[in-house]
Amino acid sequence: MIRVVRVIESRPHTLFSFGTLLDERVQKELFGQSVPTSPASLAGHTTRPIRITDPSVIATSGLDVHLTLERRIGAEVEGAVLHLTDEDLAAADAYEVDDYARRRVCLSSGETAWAYLDANPLRPAQRIVIVGDSIAYGRCDPQGGWAARLSAAHIARDEAAHRVFNLAIPGATLADVREQTPALLPPRLPDTLLVAAGINDSAAGDGLAHLEGSLGSLATTALSHNARLVIAGPIWLDEEHAPDYEGLCFTRARALELRESLRAWCDAHHVDFLDMWEPLRERPHLLVDGLHPGPEGHEVLYQHLSALGG
Repeated sequence: MIRVVRVIESRPHTLFSFGTLLDERVQKELFGQSVPTSPASLAGHTTRPIRITDPSVIATSGLDVHLTLERRIGAEVEGAVLHLTDEDLAAADAYEVDDYARRRVCLSSGETAWAYLDANPLRPAQRIVIVGDSIAYGRCDPQGGWAARLSAAHIARDEAAHRVFNLAIPGATLADVREQTPALLPPRLPDTLLVAAGINDSAAGDGLAHLEGSLGSLATTALSHNARLVIAGPIWLDEEHAPDYEGLCFTRARALELRESLRAWCDAHHVDFLDMWEPLRERPHLLVDGLHPGPEGHEVLYQHLSALGG
């Protein structure tokens, strides 16, 4: 019997670095050798220090203070692109502590690469665009919902530079958001695109069939503006009291399927997922009509969102 051995070639990866991964000693420790690098820069970003407590990372780098990225219009971070194999990239992932998340960025050259960003996706943001449906819009809350609360807190941190644009539209699906968003971004100069993926997609008969296409298109749109894509999942719904809007069927099972589909896509594509399901679970008194939170419900969602990504 002839035994066929299939050799799987390692894929090439480019990783933008501005810190300890450029250190030849760190590279030899992680990758076994120095790796090819080429100069690169990342526009719209600056750096700030972050304290490291992981003993193994400190031992490898020799430092207990590393750098992380923050957004800033007009700034630019100089660094280099590392050319890595699958194994190298896995080693880099293991080296970076939980304070970092690997995400795609658009370099000043126009090329895309991986970079390690703040694991808290809204903390380094300056200009946030929110798109989504009636829940993100703030329907049933005179105070403007969780998005208005997020906006107030974010702008209060830096009134000169921070902005939040809530462009959510009641009734919108992810397909609608995919079509509308490209024209909305250029005048607002966003560095973060927060997509509130509500339950309208799950309520339509074939809504989930187009989910991956819509998310992929939104990821491409965000990256073309060098904006970080953040997906906020659906909230819990009180199925027994959910209304029937134009034939849409709101069920907990479909909403949960949407939640898990979003989570799986985000995990597979290294996109931030903010799970919004748990705060209102089994708390129907926080919903006005089984679907839309009232003021107290939106406050609960805002506090949860702040803990996850603010």
